Amino acid sequence: QVQLVESGGGLVQPGGSLRLSCAASVGIFRLYAMGWYRQAPGKQRDLVARITSGDITNYADSVKGRFTISRDNAKNTVYLQMNSLKPEDTAVYYCNAVPATPNWGKGTLVTVSS
Repeated sequence: QVQLVESGGGLVQPGGSLRLSCAASVGIFRLYAMGWYRQAPGKQRDLVARITSGDITNYADSVKGRFTISRDNAKNTVYLQMNSLKPEDTAVYYCNAVPATPNWGKGTLVTVSS
């Protein structure tokens, strides 16, 4: 069973940046499309960025042009660079395969506030 560990969240002011990381416990993750999801308080969990095994990327309209997803298969790690952060980006961020498996990590909290 693949374990996913997210890190890099924190408190940041509007307009700031953060880089999230997601480490997978096994190397086969490089065969899968991976994504970053987020869940704001009282809302459903949504996919915001996706990267295929061939490094093709897609983004939700709400983050397009501000977030960048990347992967390092040698390190079994997926990253999310978040720039120009807005208060509405506040959420717990998770990584998982796309489509998602039932195996979710604990996520990392991003709070955008002045």
